Parts: sequence; structure tokens; C-alpha cells
Amino acid sequence: MDNSAIQSQRSMSSISTLNQPLDPCSLLLWNQTRQQWLANKLSQSKTKPQAREPTISWNASYDSLLGSNKPFHHPVPLAEMVDFLVDVWEQEGLYD
Repeated sequence: MDNSAIQSQRSMSSISTLNQPLDPCSLLLWNQTRQQWLANKLSQSKTKPQAREPTISWNASYDSLLGSNKPFHHPVPLAEMVDFLVDVWEQEGLYD
């Protein structure tokens, strides 16, 4: 059997699996899990987010921060990294 026939056979078996009716117990379990997840997300969004200390030092330079390929000690939030880069680019005249 050539490669295209094998791929076609795999595609047909996955399609037939997708067309099978869902097990009601699995669907019920999935829905209950989803409802719990949504409830947890809702309760988390109602709590006041705690103020975080900035990950990037106020006196960090571009070279000291990004001049090597060493990983950061802690994850840097995207918004904080964007603010840092915009400040550096504005100082260097690269961002208008």
C-alpha cells in the first residue's frame, strides 16, 4: 500500500470516529467540568487583583536585560515588557 493510500485510510477512520454519537455520560461529565471551570474563573475575576512588584528593575538597561540569552529569574508580564521596550525605543528615537 502506498503512502497516499495509508493517509487516506487514516483520514477515513478519523472521520468515522467523529461521526459517531457522543456518549451521554461523557457529555454530562464534560459539561459539569466546564461549569466548575467557569465558576472558578468567575470567582477569580471578582476578587481584586493584587498589586505586583515590577519584575523588571526601574534602572534596567536594554543590554543588561536582553543582552544575553540567560532566562529571566521570574516570568515577565507582557504588559511590563512592552512598556520597557517602548521606553527604551523612545529614548533611542526608534519609536515615534
